[in-house]
Amino acid sequence: MKPSLQAGAAMTRRIAIDRDRTIGFMGEDARVYATPSLIMDIERTCRDLLKEHTDAGEDSVGIEVSVKHLAATLPGMTVEIAVRVTAVDGRKVMFEVSAKDELEAISAGTHARFVVDTAKTIERLKAKAARRDALK
Repeated sequence: MKPSLQAGAAMTRRIAIDRDRTIGFMGEDARVYATPSLIMDIERTCRDLLKEHTDAGEDSVGIEVSVKHLAATLPGMTVEIAVRVTAVDGRKVMFEVSAKDELEAISAGTHARFVVDTAKTIERLKAKAARRDALK
């Protein structure tokens, strides 16, 4: 990780809410931004911020999400996601996150990510797959 990764680093992203980001289980008249999509967009924004401060061969994985989905956002609206690093503890990075649409705040909470060495992570995953396959 680069020394530039410090508390206060921030990023804001605007996302148009398309059909793929919405729920459909209550019918077309109740189609709104899905909570899993909101969380995915928050995680991606935090990861993209971290990528600006990581070295070659490093990436990050989400390890904790605690967000409230406070209000519905209609398809076609735009959401602004704001993330800010609140602490860096070794390879663990904590974020304050929030989101709003054109009318109101729609989310607030925290997210934590862990910066990993991609090659070492792949090796650990291969070892786990081998252990899993040995059980078959």
